[in-house]
Amino acid sequence: MRDFLKSTKFKVLLGLLAFLVGIMIYAVTKGGYAVSGASVINTLTKPFRVVSNKVSMKIESTIDKVDHAQEYYDENQRLKAQIGELNKQLTDYEDLKEEVEELRKFVVIKEEHPDLVITKPAEVLGYVTNDPFKSFTIDMGSEDGISPYCPVVTAEGLVGITIDVSAHVTTVRTILSPDLSIAAVCAASGGDHGVIEGTVLTAAENNTKLTHLSPDNELKEGDLMITAGNSGLFPKDYAIGTVKSLGFEANGLSACAVIEPCVDISRLSSVTVITDFTGKKEDSDEDQDAP
Repeated sequence: MRDFLKSTKFKVLLGLLAFLVGIMIYAVTKGGYAVSGASVINTLTKPFRVVSNKVSMKIESTIDKVDHAQEYYDENQRLKAQIGELNKQLTDYEDLKEEVEELRKFVVIKEEHPDLVITKPAEVLGYVTNDPFKSFTIDMGSEDGISPYCPVVTAEGLVGITIDVSAHVTTVRTILSPDLSIAAVCAASGGDHGVIEGTVLTAAENNTKLTHLSPDNELKEGDLMITAGNSGLFPKDYAIGTVKSLGFEANGLSACAVIEPCVDISRLSSVTVITDFTGKKEDSDEDQDAP
């Protein structure tokens, strides 16, 4: 306390108090009116009352939080539960929206190819490790009516063919693979035809290749290639891909073309399997479709 009385802060306060008293005395002597003791006290204590009110409000707020802590906690938990329920509803909505979109694609396939017997949309489980041709597995198998050598498609175009089929899982070989040959034709160019067979080089760019093409073909970039459907392994007139570039084989005897698939093979989430179609070859024992 003794140190405080000697401190600069105390001297400043004392000076401020003296200044205020002087102002009030001057006002009394010059203005001709009296200042009550209560008024003086109120004036002098106003700064302290302001600070006191702020401290009081802070204390009341703290006490309120302590007194109603359980209520606030319960309210917080209720709001968290509401947010969780809303998030669940949003997730369910997104799942339903995705399912509706898949069913819409299913309907599109049936409308454009009424002769096809197709499965419901199958989910892509994952791509086969270290396969440059993007083979993948789906969550359906023989229990769903799938057998080996069934065409695999989306509404946009041909994806590949089933090979290994178990009860509930199937492996699909894609049109990027050189182990899959598909007779293809271009109606726009007057019937130019060839064989779709992938290569390592084209697969690296998510493309495939059209081989055995006549040197005097009339194909041009952007032309759509569709299935010829003359071997019974693939349905007729199903979209495969568009001509990206034209060239000649190394032997110079036949032309070829790079084909960009209608479907992005590297980013599949679901596909549909064709289990039957007009002209299907029964008891197929190979995965080739010659022109």
